[in-house]
Amino acid sequence: MKRSILLPFLLSVTVVIAQKPSIDKDAVVDAIVTEATQNSQLEVLGHELLDGIGPRLVGTPEMKQAGDWAIEKYKSWGIAAHSEKWGEWRGWQRGPAHFEMTYPRVKSLEGMQLAWSPGTNGKTVSTEVIILPAAANGAEFEKWLSTVKGKFVMISLLQPTGRPDKNWEEFGIKESVAKMNKDRDSLFTEWTERISKTGYTSRTLPVALENAGALGVITNNWSKAVGADKIFGAYTKQVPTIDLSLEDYGLVYRLAQSGKKPKMNMTVESKMLPPAPTFNIIAEIKGVEKPDEYVILSAHFDSWDGATGATDNGTGTLTMMEAARILKKVYPNPKRTILVGHWGSEEQGLNGSRAFVEDHPEIVANIQAVFNQDNGTGRVTSLQGMGFLHSYNYLSRWLSKVPQDVRKYVETSFPGQPGTGGSDFASFVMAGAPAFSLSSLSWDYGTITWHTNRDTYDKIVFDDLRNNAILTTAVMAYAASEDPEKASREQVVLPVDPSTGKPREWPKPVAPTRRGDVRKRYKFQVAGFKFYRITIHYWN
Repeated sequence: MKRSILLPFLLSVTVVIAQKPSIDKDAVVDAIVTEATQNSQLEVLGHELLDGIGPRLVGTPEMKQAGDWAIEKYKSWGIAAHSEKWGEWRGWQRGPAHFEMTYPRVKSLEGMQLAWSPGTNGKTVSTEVIILPAAANGAEFEKWLSTVKGKFVMISLLQPTGRPDKNWEEFGIKESVAKMNKDRDSLFTEWTERISKTGYTSRTLPVALENAGALGVITNNWSKAVGADKIFGAYTKQVPTIDLSLEDYGLVYRLAQSGKKPKMNMTVESKMLPPAPTFNIIAEIKGVEKPDEYVILSAHFDSWDGATGATDNGTGTLTMMEAARILKKVYPNPKRTILVGHWGSEEQGLNGSRAFVEDHPEIVANIQAVFNQDNGTGRVTSLQGMGFLHSYNYLSRWLSKVPQDVRKYVETSFPGQPGTGGSDFASFVMAGAPAFSLSSLSWDYGTITWHTNRDTYDKIVFDDLRNNAILTTAVMAYAASEDPEKASREQVVLPVDPSTGKPREWPKPVAPTRRGDVRKRYKFQVAGFKFYRITIHYWN
């Protein structure tokens, strides 16, 4: 029977690992550091994956190509690897897209079709652009819907500024900054009400427009960084949904608003394909003493496809691959089996890791530790115990193996609370397995690269990745594998739920979606950022 201990005052204690160098030299650690610094393959791997193959949207041929590449790369290092199918997803492939304003003047426009957007069937569609009206109620909006036939419709807020907040804070006078913030909040509220009064939601509105005969839906999802937009998925099934850049969206919107009746050309090439297999890539370095106990290096393999998914989660993928390569070279016979899990369809709800947890209870029951990385290119700066009562003992022990000049950046917090979302570590935590998020320095991840059209190779900070390949991945995995003790799974008692007066329960595992079609977004919050993920409806 599992025993839990109630901590009545504090659930989390912050601990900074002592900075004293280890007295005992460890030849394996020294070899890891030497290989990571003198023979790094990170740049080459990044170029091959991100430049050569590109984004890895679930259901696309590029996701399959990337999986094949990873398997062959592992095999070239002498590491066994395979693709493990766990479901199917809507098949689709992005093609070229071109947008031009043709009236009242000619201008090429910067834009991108959203994921899973229909194309224009090989044609260039040219028509007037109109704005979603401020209807008083649903009946008035339904009357307006009859006017959208044969037109493009803009359905996003016109941003009052294209400058990021840091720019305003550095150069704006206090009164200007306050006015801008007030105006922006007011415009956001007004636009939210505008959509609400249509009687539709942000998910159902595009479908209503295409059903009424609109030839395309135009959006802007600015990330608050110059030139960066969030690129998610389309809800339309017959006509294109596109994102125009902040600057060009504003231009066309203002012309329409002032009665100039702007016109646009739109050419969108994309292919609807048959349902595609969804899969995880699993690599394995077999343990020699305790082969049925597991240390798992974890990173999701899929990405959104506004760019190449370089920092979400190309960087986590590269870090785990590089760590596995190093370990195979300098620590080829680990005590415990080391697995590398490259999960599919994380962006649609942690589906790949949830499927692995559901399909492999024998592995989950014998996990020593999972180390997951999925929040950008920065060096790891935070590690918390995820609600495992004795995590301080073993995480501190393993972290002490890491060279001081690498671990000095890492602040730890114990015992912490169990993660329920955000990335794939949560799939394992919810199943009661010791799994930990290696949280990274921001590098303005939330605005510049997270799900944006600017998440590209040039945003990677390879010095930080080398730091992470040494820390996580190689040294922490080595230490966890060699530890004579099995990591404790004993859990803290969670805080009291005010609605019941009893401690909250440990979160339960969530089943994966194994046959998916993207439909709508849901909101969650991590580290102060409000993010949006995807939930799904099932195919019939």
